[in-house]
Amino acid sequence: MRTLTAIVLLLMCASRVAAHDGEAHGSAFVWTFDPWVVVPIAVAGGLYAAGSFRLSQRSNGRHFLIRSAAAYWVGWIVLAAALISPLHYLGEHLFTFHMVEHELVMAVSAPLLVLARPMGVLLWGLPRSSRRLVRKAVKTALVGKTWEALSTGFGATLLHGLAIWVWHAPVLFDAAVSDITLHRLQHVSFFVTAVLFWWVIVWRSDRGFASCHLFLTMLHTSVLGALIALAPRAIYVTQTRTADDWGLTPLEDQQLAGIIMWVPGGIIYAGAALTMLALWIVNSGKGGLDAGRFPSP
Repeated sequence: MRTLTAIVLLLMCASRVAAHDGEAHGSAFVWTFDPWVVVPIAVAGGLYAAGSFRLSQRSNGRHFLIRSAAAYWVGWIVLAAALISPLHYLGEHLFTFHMVEHELVMAVSAPLLVLARPMGVLLWGLPRSSRRLVRKAVKTALVGKTWEALSTGFGATLLHGLAIWVWHAPVLFDAAVSDITLHRLQHVSFFVTAVLFWWVIVWRSDRGFASCHLFLTMLHTSVLGALIALAPRAIYVTQTRTADDWGLTPLEDQQLAGIIMWVPGGIIYAGAALTMLALWIVNSGKGGLDAGRFPSP
């Protein structure tokens, strides 16, 4: 009860002074403007907006893929909120918020962006000459073979799982908290492998197999969350070093972070798995090659 009360108070009025790498801050509501993060997110938003406008013009003003656009923009906003808003700053000081940030990136933003299937719209946001270059590049044998190797259900699930487990090794996780380059690489690894995972699950896998991969991901992330939550001592020393300034002990901060991965994160994967399984069962009687897959938007 004490830890739950503390985290609620942090969410409602996180305003105590904390330090990051020896620098004092007077407010918890600090926005992060790392150009290596802000620029790619802004470019992705700009390209999608430009592409949507061009395609709407070609469709004579008719509504263009409203559901896909809604999924994209919600996913984009969640990604920006996780990496730019004060949540990111809080994640530098509390493991709990850092875990929330990662779950938003991997389990909320990534699937929403995948459901939007935005590649065509993003390409239309580019100048015509750039679109031609991209199309030529993706048609090369190297790109094709690499994509085929990575976009299998087993390959995507394994790659995403490795990214999660490797980066949550205490030594590497603490190093990423202290080193901005490693921190960027950590976020890129989480996001890219999550997008690949969800893309394969939604668009390339039979729904029955997709549910299996989602259940597997739920199991191994829940195990990792349980290991973090049930550890007898704080093993993420650097990440939890300022927890006392926020009313939590380092162990309590670590326990809350593990519970967030274990329970809310597990619920998202389990819910997606059950949804896929239900859709597979409902549509199994329809027959045909694509009965177990999502229709293209």
